[in-house]
Amino acid sequence: MTVIEPRAPVIETDRLTKRYGSARGIEDLDLVVDAGEVFGFLGPNGSGKSTTIRTLLDFQRPTSGSARVLGLDSTRDSVAIRRRVGYLPGDLHLFDRMTGADHLRWFDRARGGHDPALVSSLVARFEITLDRAVDQLSKGNRQKVGVLLAFAHRPDLVILDEPTSGLDPLMQAQFDDLVRETADDGRSVLLSSHSLDEVQRVADRVAIIREGRLEVTDTIGHLQDRAPRLLHLSFGRPVDSTAFAELDEVTTVAAAGNDLDLTVNGPIAPVLHLALTHDLVDLTARHADLDELFLTYYRGTPGGPSHDDDHLGADGPGRASAGEGHRS
Repeated sequence: MTVIEPRAPVIETDRLTKRYGSARGIEDLDLVVDAGEVFGFLGPNGSGKSTTIRTLLDFQRPTSGSARVLGLDSTRDSVAIRRRVGYLPGDLHLFDRMTGADHLRWFDRARGGHDPALVSSLVARFEITLDRAVDQLSKGNRQKVGVLLAFAHRPDLVILDEPTSGLDPLMQAQFDDLVRETADDGRSVLLSSHSLDEVQRVADRVAIIREGRLEVTDTIGHLQDRAPRLLHLSFGRPVDSTAFAELDEVTTVAAAGNDLDLTVNGPIAPVLHLALTHDLVDLTARHADLDELFLTYYRGTPGGPSHDDDHLGADGPGRASAGEGHRS
């Protein structure tokens, strides 16, 4: 009997930490991205997403901890890693006076040739302009060039940071299909975004990062199952909301006239028992959607944002253009 060995993770970090002096970056990050999956990396601007990516790609060195990408050490083997990775940064910088075709040739010299059939397909699919200098292109058309450069050499791992910025809805749908096709081909995608809607359309698993630390890693389905219930209660007369707020299962209460809106984590029976002691007229319940669940990890968070790239100056640590990102 042939035993099929599991494939090694394409990204694996061990207590990965990056600090900027006394400012927070990321702290003790244990992250695993498996081969052949689309992994969503979620958090608001400043949470540590781009700091993580730039540390993985050795644009900046970790303060402590370690990371392996495609089975290689992220610092010792960074050149080899970049040749096998496609990267679309959130702050995409291209060479203003070079055309898209010029960029493609530049990247070929830096990391090896592209897949001509794939490039032709992407150019047609995304209506990419290759024969004009990028400073003559709109933001959306520049972003399309960035997508092309990230996927052109059919990389084993594609790392995408806010990738659909500037794309219209039709192009976003094409992009979603491209991401899923990449995973179906056995390759992997790390999709970093502050938009849960963008991630949940294509991701197999997601991680939520808050103030530089991972809060949760799970599948979309499991997150939906764990989402709190939102109850809307209507009474015949105003009721005191204090008793509802004191229930262990209730995390938020909003009162308006004869109505109460409750967020419930756990069994709803105690809420129902209490509601029936009042003049209950109507009740509706639903699970929180993923956007609302996402917000529960950030609501009431103390402190300011992390020292992520969104808060760095033009010459801040780890800044890299699209071209610099693949320099070998």
